[in-house]
Amino acid sequence: MQKRRPNPLQWVWYALGGGLPRELSPWVLADTTGRSWILRHLVRAVVQMLPVVAICLLVPVPLAYRISAAAGGLLLGLLFSIAFMTETIEHRVSKAGYPPGTAGRLRAERAERDRVERHSPYRRGGAGSFD
Repeated sequence: MQKRRPNPLQWVWYALGGGLPRELSPWVLADTTGRSWILRHLVRAVVQMLPVVAICLLVPVPLAYRISAAAGGLLLGLLFSIAFMTETIEHRVSKAGYPPGTAGRLRAERAERDRVERHSPYRRGGAGSFD
């Protein structure tokens, strides 16, 4: 069975903090718990800040002021986004219909599986290394 993904308009709405239809809940969970969840979060944060950056670039002041204001706002916004990343992710997952804490628990389970696999004797010397 193929996972359904949001269309571009739904994704922009989701990136801006809107909810998605219930049939996309598995996609939301995968989006917030996959290996690239931090990068995906940062992309959503940049999308949220693009209107403010655009407005900064349209203000009638010298270009250097506009660029520095836009860059400073983007940097500050990303810092706040990083500071509240796990809370934001859990809120998204809750809006998708999952119990609070689901995303963190799934990421912790995946991290533990990855840690066990990295330290597995099969990874170090191959199947014949138990002798």
